[in-house]
Amino acid sequence: MLWTILGLIIIGLIAGLIARAVIPGKQSMGILMTIVLGIVGSFVGGFLGFLIFGADPAGGFLQPAGIIGSIIGAIVVLGLYVLFARRRGTRSI
Repeated sequence: MLWTILGLIIIGLIAGLIARAVIPGKQSMGILMTIVLGIVGSFVGGFLGFLIFGADPAGGFLQPAGIIGSIIGAIVVLGLYVLFARRRGTRSI
């Protein structure tokens, strides 16, 4: 169980950092939010992979397709975050 949590944190950090490098603009978030971004992106990527390809999650924890899916999911989540944050910041009252 501990190795699973540690693996989630490490993969989340890697996926979050890559997503932040790919998405242009300034994302004001710390290392903890980058890890959370990667973990949420991992779940989003796994869900999208299941919907599109019918992937079987019983194949194991660390798979190249899972890591790539985590990065793609983190990019999607960060893109949505930047889009909504930009929209919220441009409103004038």
